[in-house]
Amino acid sequence: MVALIAAAGSGKRIGGRVNKQFIEIEGRPILAHTLVPFENCSAVDEILVVAPKDWLFFVAQEIIDGMGFRKVRRVVEGGPERQDSVYAGLKALEPSTEIVVIHDGVRPFVDADMIERAIAEARKTGAAIYAVRPRDTVKRGRSEMVEETLAREELWLVQTPQAFRYPLILQAYENARSKGLVGTDDAALVEWLGQKVSVLEGSHWNLKITTPEDLEIARFIFAAKRTRGAI
Repeated sequence: MVALIAAAGSGKRIGGRVNKQFIEIEGRPILAHTLVPFENCSAVDEILVVAPKDWLFFVAQEIIDGMGFRKVRRVVEGGPERQDSVYAGLKALEPSTEIVVIHDGVRPFVDADMIERAIAEARKTGAAIYAVRPRDTVKRGRSEMVEETLAREELWLVQTPQAFRYPLILQAYENARSKGLVGTDDAALVEWLGQKVSVLEGSHWNLKITTPEDLEIARFIFAAKRTRGAI
């Protein structure tokens, strides 16, 4: 089983001179924090990291070798968009790969149990994602005018990790590339094949660090974990 960590983004929304996945919290880059639960998960045999071209050496030398991540076997250069980067990672995997778990490099609060449950579900159904129900009322509208209030019980806010049988997700990516389709997550590409995707209940703690506010929340969580001796 392979974990593919998508960490090739530029992090424009968070600002600053350093890509968000390399910003340090508690003395470690965010990407390093994200790798820890995959390194420690017994269900994960191998980790592949997709990183920006200019950061390949840093990831290999400072994070993987420097911090002792033994399961990270390869670092692959990403593309201009997330979908390009994940495809590059998928193409680098062995054809014999059974299950691949795709995870955002800036979601450092994933845990081993979530990873294991995603793998088990993907083995049964072929495709599995995590998602949470929205807490706020959700409305649809245009030009700053409300058109419709949506039923929260029918909506999911999608997270990673997302797990798939490898032949299925590779086919989904190749189908999307051939047709010029762009999805906002990996599961959307599988859905376009007509394949059902299982949903597992996620956690609001599984934060994706995207904005400066997210970064402050993440710093607070890690500081609390440090105080409790959890990291």
